[in-house]
Amino acid sequence: MQRTQAATRGPMFADKPPENPVDLLREWYKEAEASEPNDPNAIALATVGEDGMPSVRMVLLKDFDEKGFVFYTNLESRKGTQLTNHPKAAFVMHWKSLERQVRVEGHTQPVTTEEADTYFHSRARGSQIGAWASKQSRPLESRYELEKRVARYGAKFHVGRVPRPEHWSGFRIAPTRIEFWQSGRFRLHDRLLYLRQGDGWVTQWLYP
Repeated sequence: MQRTQAATRGPMFADKPPENPVDLLREWYKEAEASEPNDPNAIALATVGEDGMPSVRMVLLKDFDEKGFVFYTNLESRKGTQLTNHPKAAFVMHWKSLERQVRVEGHTQPVTTEEADTYFHSRARGSQIGAWASKQSRPLESRYELEKRVARYGAKFHVGRVPRPEHWSGFRIAPTRIEFWQSGRFRLHDRLLYLRQGDGWVTQWLYP
């Protein structure tokens, strides 16, 4: 039923699109929150290594506004070190229920200490302990080794507030390119591209 509705949907816009792509993304994200069964904030995040080889994985987008798109990670993980050494990234959000996707490319920078602290302490206590226990992306002898580390840090921080590890923080992607894609009949999809130009944006319609 969802596919039939999407396939018969009209053009993305009947008139001029919004000047600010973040305004449009907020509208689409609100619809995705109502229609997606799980994690409407899931993104496929791409980074690049020292050898120029791209690497992609699913993460959760935790915030976005005119300044950029924010996610959190272990800074010593593969993506953390790649972003530290090559501060550029791209991601795609795909909402199957709506037959829509959003693609973003841009430059990355660390979030502030205050932002990282605020988000870290909003997480469940078990996730906070997990951030201490996990050596993300590095070899693990066994699942038992991880469970021992969880127990160790659980005992260490059994009372009081769990401090944020120095190796755990976030990145903000300041976008230079945002593309909105909407499924159309006979694969004649709508593609609207926003390109950063100074403090504003220019728009282009792309062939499907």
